[in-house]
Amino acid sequence: MKAAEVFTKLGIELKPDPSRTVIRPFSFGYPAAFAEGRPTRSEEVAGRVMALDPAMRERMLYLLQEAMEKRHHNVDDVFLRRFEEVKGELGSAVIEEARDRLLIGAYFSQEYAFESAALFNPSIVSVPDQDPDDDNIRFILSLRGVGEGHISSVTFRTGTWDAGDGLVVDPPSLHGVPPRIESDNEGWVRMRSDDSQNISETVIFPILPSQRQGVEDLRLVHFTDENGVESVIGTYTAFDGMTARAELLRGIDARTYEMRALTGAMSGYKGMALFPRQIDGRFAMIGRQDNENLWLLYSDDLFNWETGDRFMGPEYPWEFVQIGNCGSPIEIEEGWLVFTHGVGMVRGYCVGACLLDKEDPSKVLARTSSPLLFPGAEQRGGYVPNVTYSCGALLHKRRILLPYAIGDEYTAFAVGDVDDLLGVMDRQ
Repeated sequence: MKAAEVFTKLGIELKPDPSRTVIRPFSFGYPAAFAEGRPTRSEEVAGRVMALDPAMRERMLYLLQEAMEKRHHNVDDVFLRRFEEVKGELGSAVIEEARDRLLIGAYFSQEYAFESAALFNPSIVSVPDQDPDDDNIRFILSLRGVGEGHISSVTFRTGTWDAGDGLVVDPPSLHGVPPRIESDNEGWVRMRSDDSQNISETVIFPILPSQRQGVEDLRLVHFTDENGVESVIGTYTAFDGMTARAELLRGIDARTYEMRALTGAMSGYKGMALFPRQIDGRFAMIGRQDNENLWLLYSDDLFNWETGDRFMGPEYPWEFVQIGNCGSPIEIEEGWLVFTHGVGMVRGYCVGACLLDKEDPSKVLARTSSPLLFPGAEQRGGYVPNVTYSCGALLHKRRILLPYAIGDEYTAFAVGDVDDLLGVMDRQ
């Protein structure tokens, strides 16, 4: 068997949908040179609203609710919360009626099509508390959505897989729900999406200055600590328009999440992926700190990453420019299975894999000399041409479900057998 024959591509594809929107904050102000000696733009807008005839304000509220209630849950609550967030910017204006607070909250909000341009770089984990012997397994799929301004957010899907070709991705809700920022405690920022009726409605868009231009490439992992406590954790790249840094997302329940920035000399880089358990009492990650090679990082602290070492570099033509991970390592009987990406000619991204020693992951036992998935002739266009990429795969009964992105635009799926995959690797 050749490497390109290990995976069977399925017929399911997830495409971007501009009709899926979320309400997020909208802010505005004057350029600094024009701000001095005048009321703020926020004050001006609120004043214009309040100067309208009450009958006009009633008519505006009716039109607002008629349009927005069809596309969003509890939209009045969203606008009222937004009013509370900005009321300190409105000067001496006294705004008591709920109608007027709703209207002003709407002026400081915008409807954002979070996946209008692209829906790609998927990651996948099983839903917790399932019987591993069941044929069918439920999963959570995360996706990077790109919308106006090339801003990246995270959205989710659910589905069922039978360890074979039987894959069902549940249709997403028509609604998108913005997170409510609940607290910032000991470095954590908690987000609640109480209005989400299922996880496909939850949208995690940039809320911190470090994320101004995107929450990118979430790599999910089902993590088990040394006490046996399980949790779903994800590492992602926060991008502010100039610099990138690694941050961590932790799921508390289906509607509550916490974000926290990672610290340390190794944390200011893209593409870090957490091992699903500690190794010799230490947390472990795989990264691409020098933008070319795979690095192994260890830490006694999940949130601080100071040191790491290069352990695998480009060796084959399809990865001569760089290699990196395609998600968190997967533990199998033979060792740690890591899906990788390689970059070659015309900046083409391909997917490969390697096998690392279970006790010492810095030891490479085997790797693919040819790519497993690569852009086909019909897949070389897209938002970013010549890219095949993933942020994580799912193991079930020695079978692999690998969701992957095509052209940084949409998502497809492939299934393969672990034994076939190991069979096409070259021993090191």
